[in-house]
Amino acid sequence: MSQVHISNVRVLDNPSSYLNPFQFEITFQCLEDLPDDLEWKIIYVGSAETEEYDQTLDTVLVGPVSSGRHMFVFQAGPPDQSLIPENDALGVTVVLITCSFRNQEFLRVGYYVNNEYEDPVLRENPPSTVDFSKVFRNILDSKPRVTRFNIEWDGQSSACASAAGNSENVPPPSVNVPNQQKGGAIMGPPGGISAETPANKFVHDAAAITMNTDSNGSIPDYTAAAAMEH
Repeated sequence: MSQVHISNVRVLDNPSSYLNPFQFEITFQCLEDLPDDLEWKIIYVGSAETEEYDQTLDTVLVGPVSSGRHMFVFQAGPPDQSLIPENDALGVTVVLITCSFRNQEFLRVGYYVNNEYEDPVLRENPPSTVDFSKVFRNILDSKPRVTRFNIEWDGQSSACASAAGNSENVPPPSVNVPNQQKGGAIMGPPGGISAETPANKFVHDAAAITMNTDSNGSIPDYTAAAAMEH
């Protein structure tokens, strides 16, 4: 049984310039005190064809974590443009948030990201070399894909953990946690939780892995859903 359950993820500063940092407000619940840190990562998928161009934008250790609800803002700089294939620089890709305990990944949240020129003239006649200073990104935050993996939390055998199986697109409840500053991250206290609507921050629907358009009708079809499973 997982000792950590994600309650809510809010995508901040979205849409935004391509060169601005990614910002995610993450709320999670810990069922028991954890003696070791939780390792969170933001990974940018540079190409749907191969993991070779994946970039880990930042890694942060949170912990030791006491039981209760916690919240922090995870911020990471933009990907290194020079490491992204030119043909994959614009259009739809994926950004992943992962969480691990003792080097075991147990949670992955994936979002589709659309990168395009804001200026319609540039969209119609893009320059031969991508001008990232004029590119905007739009994270489709209404349809994340959530995948959970069973791991060993307290010495449980691998066989038992594997037998429990993994799950995808399980929608946790959405909560709003009051903020307080703790170290370099913003943390929320265990108490004072209030319900937040809408509660569909996570979509329990296989359609979450295939998407045609965003609210502006500007995101094209994206067929490489396997990028979520890097």
